[in-house]
Amino acid sequence: MNTHVISISPDVMGGTPVFNGTRVPVQTLIDYLEGGESIDEFLDGFPTVRREQVIELLEEAKEMILVPA
Repeated sequence: MNTHVISISPDVMGGTPVFNGTRVPVQTLIDYLEGGESIDEFLDGFPTVRREQVIELLEEAKEMILVPA
């Protein structure tokens, strides 16, 4: 499975969802945010992930969660 933001392939990190073009798991961003870290701190730690990817991921999640009933 590939989207603009994430990639899921058994050949990359055993199928763990990662930011497209990287080996950085999406779960890592979630862990950072849950731990009170900022997006900037995440990006500093994982420079292969672009800010645009993080924002797009969050926008897609928001759209999925806030779909009108």
